[in-house]
Amino acid sequence: MFVKDSPVTAAFAIAVAAILWGTTGTAASFAPNVSPLATGAFAMGVGGVLMVLRSIKHLLEDKALLMAQPKNLMLGGLSVAIYPLAFYSSMKLSGVAIGTVVSITSAPFFTVLLERLISKKLISLNWIISFIFGGVGVILLTIGKQTETTIHPIDKLHHWGICLGLIAGLAYAIYSWAARQMIENGVRSNSSMASMFAFAAILLLPSLWFTADNLFTGAINISVAVYMATVPMFIGYLFFGYGLKHIHASTATMITLLEPAVATLFAIIIVGEQFHFIGWIGMIFISICLARQVKKIPSSQRQTTNAVY
Repeated sequence: MFVKDSPVTAAFAIAVAAILWGTTGTAASFAPNVSPLATGAFAMGVGGVLMVLRSIKHLLEDKALLMAQPKNLMLGGLSVAIYPLAFYSSMKLSGVAIGTVVSITSAPFFTVLLERLISKKLISLNWIISFIFGGVGVILLTIGKQTETTIHPIDKLHHWGICLGLIAGLAYAIYSWAARQMIENGVRSNSSMASMFAFAAILLLPSLWFTADNLFTGAINISVAVYMATVPMFIGYLFFGYGLKHIHASTATMITLLEPAVATLFAIIIVGEQFHFIGWIGMIFISICLARQVKKIPSSQRQTTNAVY
């Protein structure tokens, strides 16, 4: 799929994944009568089935390595299943703005904690500064998108939504970290992602029995469901898995802060959403965050390195 294996190419692959993920909000807007839980379960579940079919040969070859680290596999697969349910529920309870900010910005923080506490990797000053720029950027970006109709009242459900957003961010961090751990232990990147998503598919697809009202009613709803499963999930996570071969999970999740910026641009251009000036400042902050991360990648982000940049 890629011309040359390198940390820079890997960073580009992560950015492509983030761009593809950034289209999900716009795509879902064309099927407003479909439950977001059904959309997430179908996309992750079917995407997982496609990954297994695509990687079946490598999965069989890596079977022994995968079975040798069941904790990483099961923890990663469970996190893949939890992520869409927690993420979409967070947006429903706390509003799209708050749910997005909490889920997206907490993921890099949780990832670097996992790498520091469990993998014993060091946290550099550059990563901390980049995280501050990225976090502030996402917050400003979200404020720029807010209107009176997107502001959610502060109540008990709102607080539960924030908790679910943190769970979504933690789940994202765990499966990114687990995939990286399996790769460092000799598993191919496509095998690591396919095995986790296969585990998640077993858990997610049965939930469609309860949530899939309107999912397959009409050509538009079907098209949205198929697009979400094949492009953002299947193709997007192939790029993401490749990227994890050469850069740390904490750096990968930091680069995916590009996702809300892409989602905003699509919402403005295609959906016609309003956007305030402060949001553009947020995009500048996110750009600075990404530039700082990519600038540090070429010199050191190899599998043998023990520092987080």
